[in-house]
Amino acid sequence: MQYQVPQFIEIEDKIFGPLTIKQFVYIAGGAGLCLIFFTLLPLYLTVVLSIPVMAFAAGLAFYQVNGRPLIVALEHAVNYLLGGKLYLWKQREAEPIKQAATPTAPAMLTVPKLSQSKLKDLAWSLNIKDKSQGPSEPPSNLAI
Repeated sequence: MQYQVPQFIEIEDKIFGPLTIKQFVYIAGGAGLCLIFFTLLPLYLTVVLSIPVMAFAAGLAFYQVNGRPLIVALEHAVNYLLGGKLYLWKQREAEPIKQAATPTAPAMLTVPKLSQSKLKDLAWSLNIKDKSQGPSEPPSNLAI
């Protein structure tokens, strides 16, 4: 038995002539708001308010930002403006602690300032911390 696999599921159906249902709703909403302006306000104020409303409605219906509808970009912008933010900054390096040289004090380890890889820096710092803490006992739960 063969079944038909749906194709072109990303494309919305054209319901009202060349417009999809979303495009029709955006254009009809803008036109309805302009009609309300026309009935309630004087003509010069209607023209001034209707131009941005119809431009916004046309943008919602037809304009795409990076291949996605304008409404998605507006949603992301509102979420960014209203959402919490995490601010990070680069901390200053701490000044080195000066210690008096005593014969019993362990030798100071030199830390390289620049390296080609952050991974090398991380591995180096982990090795130095392990060596500076002294010999540690192996875990007792490991079977040898």
